[in-house]
Amino acid sequence: MEENMGTVDRILRLVIGLVLFFTPFLGIPVSWSNTWLAIVSMGLGALLGVTAVFAFCPLYSAFGIRTKGRGRGLRR
Repeated sequence: MEENMGTVDRILRLVIGLVLFFTPFLGIPVSWSNTWLAIVSMGLGALLGVTAVFAFCPLYSAFGIRTKGRGRGLRR
């Protein structure tokens, strides 16, 4: 698995994933009182968190999307 996500992408996914995962526990908004919506929210949040940690998104790979820079190191 080659990393295909940049830093900003990873941070956004992690923050949104944490919010989606933990919001059903808080009971806010009331729409998350529905069990299925809470399960879907937590599953999506966990998926976003895992992809952020590993810096790899299978959908990005399938569609050829890459938000990670190519690297700007010194050339010799």
